[in-house]
Amino acid sequence: MFKYPRLIKTGLNLWPPFLFSGIKISELANDYRYLKVELKHSRLTLNANRTQFGGSIYSMTDPVYSLLLMANLGHKYHVWDKSAEIDYVYPGHTKLIATAHLSQSVLDDILLNTQHGEKYFPKFQFNVVDLEGRLVAKVNRTLYVRLKAAYRKNNNV
Repeated sequence: MFKYPRLIKTGLNLWPPFLFSGIKISELANDYRYLKVELKHSRLTLNANRTQFGGSIYSMTDPVYSLLLMANLGHKYHVWDKSAEIDYVYPGHTKLIATAHLSQSVLDDILLNTQHGEKYFPKFQFNVVDLEGRLVAKVNRTLYVRLKAAYRKNNNV
């Protein structure tokens, strides 16, 4: 499923929640360790104050770390969003950009904490910035990661 990053990127960019919200993945590394997502600035993405709609800012970060983790951990793991929170710092008056980086140390930490079938809740932060580099929002996401039952040593629930 994750062999073809260009195909995944294209598919996500055509996915209705992204396509119709002005959200676009502009970069996806071949190893699924880096992703850049953008929210265009248009009449369709603005709120009543003529700044970027907060729901779209939130949505642009939604599946990102889940995707990166699923691609790197493989089919033996459940990876889901557990919770998220957003802090709107500055109004978005331009196109907005967020990047995600997945380091080997984060992957090692997840593998260590899930090796016996335990649930693990890694946390990730996005800084959403405008074209001038100003911080517009901080989005904190907590994911759920666990070995699927078939791969757990004790097959614990």
